[in-house]
Amino acid sequence: MLHLNALILSRVQFAFTVSFHIIFPALSIGLASFLMVLEGLWLKTGHVVYRNLYKFWVKMFAISFGLGVVSGVVMSYQFGTNWSVFSDIVGGVIGPLLGFEVLTAFFLESSFLGIMLFGWGRVSPRLHWLATSIVAFGTVLSAFWILSVNSWMQTPAGFTIMPNGLFEPTNWLSVVFNASFPYRFVHMLMGAYLTTAFFVGGIGALILLYNKKSLAAQVMLAMSTLMAAIVTPLQILAGDMHGLNSLEHQPLKVAAMEGLWDTEKGAGLRVVAWPNQAQERNDFEVVIPHLSSLILTHSWDGEVLGLKHWPKEDRPPVMIVFWAFRIMVGIGFLMLGLGAVSAAAYFFKKLYSWSWLHRCWVLMTPAGFAAILSGWFVTEVGRQPFLVYGYLRTRDMLTPSLATAEVGWSLLSFFVVYSFVFGAGIFYMGKLIRKKLLQEIDGQTTQEVLS
Repeated sequence: MLHLNALILSRVQFAFTVSFHIIFPALSIGLASFLMVLEGLWLKTGHVVYRNLYKFWVKMFAISFGLGVVSGVVMSYQFGTNWSVFSDIVGGVIGPLLGFEVLTAFFLESSFLGIMLFGWGRVSPRLHWLATSIVAFGTVLSAFWILSVNSWMQTPAGFTIMPNGLFEPTNWLSVVFNASFPYRFVHMLMGAYLTTAFFVGGIGALILLYNKKSLAAQVMLAMSTLMAAIVTPLQILAGDMHGLNSLEHQPLKVAAMEGLWDTEKGAGLRVVAWPNQAQERNDFEVVIPHLSSLILTHSWDGEVLGLKHWPKEDRPPVMIVFWAFRIMVGIGFLMLGLGAVSAAAYFFKKLYSWSWLHRCWVLMTPAGFAAILSGWFVTEVGRQPFLVYGYLRTRDMLTPSLATAEVGWSLLSFFVVYSFVFGAGIFYMGKLIRKKLLQEIDGQTTQEVLS
């Protein structure tokens, strides 16, 4: 039976807040680039549908951006309140990186966000598009710094440990561009774009179920189809490369992802399994022979290390990592299939008429968010029991004398406040979508509705 203490509750609290946080920045990154493209198309073609779609989606972006900022601030405070030992030891490394994120990305986004939101008709169209482009670049730059911090915690480099135990940077290029950063950054960025594509495409498909002549919905679904058809295969390739990088630097995490307990040559792929960590085996498994070795080592009989290769105290919670990985991969292949079918439908001029395809898009609307969350669970839970992989154990990084009751009350407070604040934000986003849907069903043109 799990015994709740300050450590467990602090980990739950951080997992709770980061799960809320990652959803909204992922959507903000994708929507900012989507808005940049929409406004660019309007400037190039003069077609009013692009301008009016911009005006609709910029409201969604503003809500998402605001919720992302709020949840991000809360996470930063937890480094001091719950994980002060960690902050003290590695502050010399990750502190400047977080500072760079604020100075180079957040300030950049905030400065031009005002023009983006309130400058329409007050500045020239080209200047407004430039502001939108800078905000889009700022969201990517923000992801750059945050992913650099997270990647350094996964594959630390470019530092030395001083006699007092503190981490001091010795090579900032090695710190920022650590071994896993390029793979993690690309994987996250494309994940954000796909999350947005299926969110936008799902809403467009919902409108088309009721009004197949809606030009706005056709544009949304067509652009989302293009993104899904092109980016999903690239994302799967990037994920494979990221997995190979993890095999090199974090083989224990990969063993947990595979549900592999014993070291095997010609290791089979556990399609489904029920890991039993206490007895160091899978109670149930369906295996495709040799496939894990083929994927991970590119050899039919390549050797893959099992979980038993490492001490029990170094192993992550296998059940969570194993199933989160399968959820992420499963969603990825569903995206691949829907993107391919939709591209074919577009080629045969059936994209706007096939209702069954539109229903598939509606069902896949939240898929990107689920994939993002699953991927983060694989990344963060798979790193345990370390905060800085191979160096600092999570249990040793907790703020001294932190009372269980204090963390319990703060976690309850987070739950209540988040339910209210984020519930209100999500409710308002849903209200905007519902209003747009009803207007399109009524047969009004996008220009009449949003001008």
